[in-house]
Amino acid sequence: MDLYVVNTGFFKLDGGAMFGVVPKTLWSRTNAADENNLCTWAMRSLLVVQGNRVVLIDNGIGDKQDAKFFSHYYLHGEDSLKGNLLKLGVHPTDITDNFLTHLHFDHCGGGVGYGSHGQYEMTFPRATYWSNKAHWKWATVPNPREKASFLKENILPMEEMGQLDFVDLEKPSLFEGFDFITVDGHTDKQMLPKIQYKGRTLVFVADLLPSVGHIPLPYVMGYDTRPLLTMDEKAQFLEEAAREKYILFLEHDPVHECCTVKMTEKGVRLDQTFKLHEI
Repeated sequence: MDLYVVNTGFFKLDGGAMFGVVPKTLWSRTNAADENNLCTWAMRSLLVVQGNRVVLIDNGIGDKQDAKFFSHYYLHGEDSLKGNLLKLGVHPTDITDNFLTHLHFDHCGGGVGYGSHGQYEMTFPRATYWSNKAHWKWATVPNPREKASFLKENILPMEEMGQLDFVDLEKPSLFEGFDFITVDGHTDKQMLPKIQYKGRTLVFVADLLPSVGHIPLPYVMGYDTRPLLTMDEKAQFLEEAAREKYILFLEHDPVHECCTVKMTEKGVRLDQTFKLHEI
């Protein structure tokens, strides 16, 4: 199995929203804010190549929304989904599977684009787009709190184009060496891939743990629908990650691709940070 980082770009979100009840004097130690209280965040996907499977986990924000939409998020940097795939020698038609941790716009917006005549078209025309039935229902009949994050133009074309499929939550595996767990604090049935790689377990932690700054338990996003549940899920997961020496792949950390955690007298804390290629 081979793994590759695919950076799809950077955007900005309000620091207070990203850290919930934690005061700025604390969270700004790890995530500096600009004059508008906005912090920079990555949108970092992971490419998994195993035999004839070429699997992309998440796909970033995309480029099909209007200028007003993007004005809220301050996209910046030279990275792009298609550009960085091509740098790896991977064409969009080579992708066999797009595994979506959840369907918020910054995780699935790049999977659908515009065709030459302004119609929606799938970015990966030969790929199966993977979600799960519970989360699909949650996203397509959204609650008022998350409605602005579930954009129908990012989601419905997967089904309309016949490329949507659902994993079985009773048997959480895409193929041998690629399993996943589900968590419900951020959004219902978010999926976190667990990948066996070079004798280690790597977990794509998505929005359970957006950055190393979110490792302490109270550091929970204001976006989470069930923040107390997120704290419980984080506690259980981080204790397991420290005990089993998991590699955590960070989707949103603006600097760090991967980290490990360790148990201390103050609870689970950051151990090491490193690039994926350093494993």
